[in-house]
Amino acid sequence: MAKRSGGFGGGMPGNMQNLMKQAQKMQRQMEENQKALEEKTFSTQVGGGAVRLGMNGKREIVELKIDPEAVDPEDVETLEDMLKAAFGDVLKQIDEAQSSSVSSLTGGMGGFGGGLF
Repeated sequence: MAKRSGGFGGGMPGNMQNLMKQAQKMQRQMEENQKALEEKTFSTQVGGGAVRLGMNGKREIVELKIDPEAVDPEDVETLEDMLKAAFGDVLKQIDEAQSSSVSSLTGGMGGFGGGLF
């Protein structure tokens, strides 16, 4: 009796094997993209440069500069608002870069893999 290839008894069918290879390639690309994002610095300035903030893709602060003139004991609220704005902006940049990275791999399919990505 001839051995059937491509069936359940003869290993993975060709299409399934190709899908597995594509999934492994996508996994490697995602890992490479994640590493690149983690090493990238995202930065912003608010208050006309009174507050500068830089974070890497791991969301670790790599730079925080506050102009001494922005430190007014009578108006701490303004400095707090500038810090909130700076953090919000940098975190948004990181989120957008991560979303863009995933979209480039999945071809923009938002729910690819049942929401896996």
